[in-house]
Amino acid sequence: MNATILHESRGRIRFRLRQKQMTLAQADLLEAWIQGKSWCRQVTVHERTCCVILYYDGTRQAVLNEIRQFSWQEAERTTALPAHSTRALNREFEEKLVTKVVCKAACTLFLPPPLRIARILWHMIPFVRRGLHCLLRRRVKVELLDALSISISACRRDFGTAGMVMFLLEVGELLEEWTRKKSVADLARCMSLNVDRVWLRTAQGEVLVPVSQIQPGDAVVVRAGGIIPVDGLVLEGEVTVNQASLTGESIPVPKRPGGAVYAGTVVEEGECVLEVKQASGQSRYDQIVHMIEQSEQMKSEAESKAANLADKLVPYTFAGSLLSFALTRNAARALSVLMVDFSCALKLAMPLAVLSAMREAGRAHITVKGGKFLEAVAAADTIVFDKTGTLTHACPRVAQVVPFGGKEEAEMLRLAACLEEHFPHSMANAVVEEARRRGLRHEEYHSKVEYLVAHGIASTVDGERVLIGSAHFVFEDEGCVIPEGEQERFDALPPEYSHLYLAVGGQLAAVICISDPLREEAKEVLSTLRALGVTNTVMLTGDSYRTAAAIAAQVGVDDFRAGVLPADKAEYVARLRREGHTVLMVGDGINDSPALSEADAGIAISDGAAIAREIADITIAADSLWELVELRRIAMALMARIHSNYRFVIGFNGTLIALGVAGVLPPATSATLHNFSTLGVSLRSMGRLTAQTQSARGNNSHNG
Repeated sequence: MNATILHESRGRIRFRLRQKQMTLAQADLLEAWIQGKSWCRQVTVHERTCCVILYYDGTRQAVLNEIRQFSWQEAERTTALPAHSTRALNREFEEKLVTKVVCKAACTLFLPPPLRIARILWHMIPFVRRGLHCLLRRRVKVELLDALSISISACRRDFGTAGMVMFLLEVGELLEEWTRKKSVADLARCMSLNVDRVWLRTAQGEVLVPVSQIQPGDAVVVRAGGIIPVDGLVLEGEVTVNQASLTGESIPVPKRPGGAVYAGTVVEEGECVLEVKQASGQSRYDQIVHMIEQSEQMKSEAESKAANLADKLVPYTFAGSLLSFALTRNAARALSVLMVDFSCALKLAMPLAVLSAMREAGRAHITVKGGKFLEAVAAADTIVFDKTGTLTHACPRVAQVVPFGGKEEAEMLRLAACLEEHFPHSMANAVVEEARRRGLRHEEYHSKVEYLVAHGIASTVDGERVLIGSAHFVFEDEGCVIPEGEQERFDALPPEYSHLYLAVGGQLAAVICISDPLREEAKEVLSTLRALGVTNTVMLTGDSYRTAAAIAAQVGVDDFRAGVLPADKAEYVARLRREGHTVLMVGDGINDSPALSEADAGIAISDGAAIAREIADITIAADSLWELVELRRIAMALMARIHSNYRFVIGFNGTLIALGVAGVLPPATSATLHNFSTLGVSLRSMGRLTAQTQSARGNNSHNG
């Protein structure tokens, strides 16, 4: 790359490429290439000036060396472009805005008065038409106020005011459309599918390829637990697909050859080969955009309140104008009232604030599916946590094997591994790995293995029924007993571990103690959440009471429930809501899905089960629970901003109306100040809510 350094300081460099122009695609490509480097903290590429502003870590020379080696050809081959760039959108609206301002200035300066008046009258037609439409439908809305204010100004031969009002309204509409489209696009990009590679079936076999290379007509293989990356038709195989992310239905849908499947849904059982019908991400992106723009379900109560209040205030504005004219007989004063309405600012600023908060959460690796869930996070007084994989690292290891009934430790571990290897999950993997580490090999001498979800595994060995699983499964469901004289040894099992119970012939044969260390930050995160207003923290786990009690004491939760099944978790969350609590549920597994659905807002860990992520309303990064703190701070800051916007809009516009009635402000000035205030509160709503996106982690000496 040929470039000239324009300015640099510690950790920052600004340089210009030595080329005459840069296309939008090249700007996106260069930005994506630099963002993919480990030393890049932040980068902005300006395509108009061919300039790059880069914030970096590491040594200056190493960064410059890599930049010098950049080539467009190599970057196109190795770098994936963003599926939906906002660069073209920004260029489009920048040009529209500049054109409108230049055209207004030229007409004002150079057109003779008769032509200028004719132009204003022509531009009035759409505003008057919208006002008449409201009148015919017997609706008193802001469009009627706009039409009246423009028409009255024209009738008074005050064409300058009429023209200025229309110009400000058009600029306002343009800025509103621009900001909303950009916010939606940024948010949609944050919420897009996190599927980087897929298995492509070729003549040579299955090949793992980047999802960006998938084209319509390709054959893609998807297996159990995987997210379907594209829209398509099933060619081979039978699967059950969870479509909750699209339809809200929790019951999986069977799909056979010829059946349609959709991007973002999850294969629960089976595997299939599907024919791609739509390129990667397109359909999913469209669904997200539609959800954000259209779905009332996802709107927060604050947004709905703002929209309703804005519509309710329009008749009062209209009545105030009539009253002003009746009392003063001054058309200018009445017109000043019409120039000001509460609707624009309230309807624009509140959704923009919510979209901005969702976008800011996305920068912190938090995906929020709707504004109402942020409102729930801000209002939550109770947070319910799953244990394994949420409060713990979900990387369990066998700490101890305790045999019972005269059994040999090695033989019991061998038997447990023989059963557990058929159904890989975190605890099963720990058992199998420990057997491998000890060099224990086994033969398949058992009968068919039966897996009972959230309970355990059952089989038959040498004519005896063999069970391995939870205490609830082994002792309560199956009625197994502890060998005579060994109750004391059983009671002395270390409570800090999770326990897998192995029973042979109706009698306890061994207890496998599993250690699953707590997340280092868990205790401090819970303490910080309490400082942010959360009054009740609860842990739910399928472990025994002893284990749950030990873990609960370490992490510092207010309450816990042990030995719970998936249905029990959901019922517990539902009961808390019936009692009047606003509840957040945090989990990562398939068994957490019912509870995630029951909560006011379900929060899933990003590397947990795909079904949990799809059902959840919010997804946080897996590397740290500090994301919960950041989420809470963003949500609370959002609600504070919304309430602040309410106060400003009501106060400022109310002042403008009072000054207009008093004759202090002429109509044109009222309109100008009103539109600038709307723009100002909208821009403020789009600003950062927190001082630093990762402030939660930074304040707690954690690097995400």
